[in-house]
Amino acid sequence: MIVLSKALQRIKPSATVGISQMARKMAGEGRDVIALSAGEPDFDTPDAIKEAGIRAIEGGRTKYTNVDGIVELKRAVAEKFRRDNDLDVQAEDCFVAAGGKQIIFNALLATLNPGDEVIVPTPYWVSYPDIVLLAGAKPVFADCDAKSGFKLTPEILAGSISKNTKWLIINSPSNPTGAAYSRDELKALGEVLLEYPWVHVLSDDIYEQLLYEGKEFFTIAQACPELAPRVLTMNGVSKSHAMTGWRIGYCVGPRPILAAMGKLQAQSTTNPSSISQWAALEALNGNNDFLAEWREVFLRRRNFVVRELNAIEGLDCLMPDGAFYVFPSCSDHFGKTSKGGRPIDNDEDFVMALLAENGVALVHGAAFGMGGHFRLSYAASDNDLKKALSRIREFCQGLR
Repeated sequence: MIVLSKALQRIKPSATVGISQMARKMAGEGRDVIALSAGEPDFDTPDAIKEAGIRAIEGGRTKYTNVDGIVELKRAVAEKFRRDNDLDVQAEDCFVAAGGKQIIFNALLATLNPGDEVIVPTPYWVSYPDIVLLAGAKPVFADCDAKSGFKLTPEILAGSISKNTKWLIINSPSNPTGAAYSRDELKALGEVLLEYPWVHVLSDDIYEQLLYEGKEFFTIAQACPELAPRVLTMNGVSKSHAMTGWRIGYCVGPRPILAAMGKLQAQSTTNPSSISQWAALEALNGNNDFLAEWREVFLRRRNFVVRELNAIEGLDCLMPDGAFYVFPSCSDHFGKTSKGGRPIDNDEDFVMALLAENGVALVHGAAFGMGGHFRLSYAASDNDLKKALSRIREFCQGLR
């Protein structure tokens, strides 16, 4: 008999990964499936970055590196935080890992103990609470519904803090809602946190470059500099440079926490891929003019998707500020039955029936901690989005 870890029993599989795998399996069986479930840009990695990776291979840069990243990349990370976010940091304040998820995983596992609490605004990225639970700590959910634009308010934050609070996690722009905080909104949250000096902040800025219609990005250590000594600011190249498979994330934060993260990483993956690090160096230092074109494409898709969803009876979709997701409400359809005879009692029933009967893969809102909604990724071709929205409309019209 195989007995598995009790720690693993505290967590559940990733819903986004699970549904995406289900969609791939159906497609492999010959089904016509449009997958809008994954959080991945549909653009290719820019050629200059790919060429930097090829040069690294040809130049023999295929050996172990420092656990926390090559010096050249850490210097570029520090320069990025100085240039883009007005953070006064050096390479020694920075850390590189195999993706943004590993940064978050390392930071939480290196600092959390049983009894500690982590404030997780709801809706949340699916992995936050499970990483907290894996570390033996407790996620404390702060509900941020559509009335607040899916954003944490100072009042909700203050009501969520206890003597056991270790971290607050902020994700802006957000996965799954696309909501983004202004400088004033972040400063107001920072002023609350200044009253609680034992609380650290993990700022997940992975969608920083994907803001639309001239909206300006701010991170909390920038908006509230007094808070900076206890903020870990995470970012990466996955979303900004279409490098999801390259697996490079980075952060800046307190050096004692970075040292603890390095100790943990040395016993897990050791260094991130050496080849990917040299490619990421080009991503941070090279020409990023392509981003303006990408943003225009995503903006067009966003506007189309929101308009089409709001034209479907029973769906209600806020206009997101950034990222490439929408998070519409579908609760008006609960209590109905699909054409195929499937009862629709909640958002998971809705998305599973839609996938089975109309071949569109979405992720149910309960996976992000807020039932009654679903997440749709518009990081897909215009043609796929048009077909998917037509199928969603047909599905909703068939509900009785």
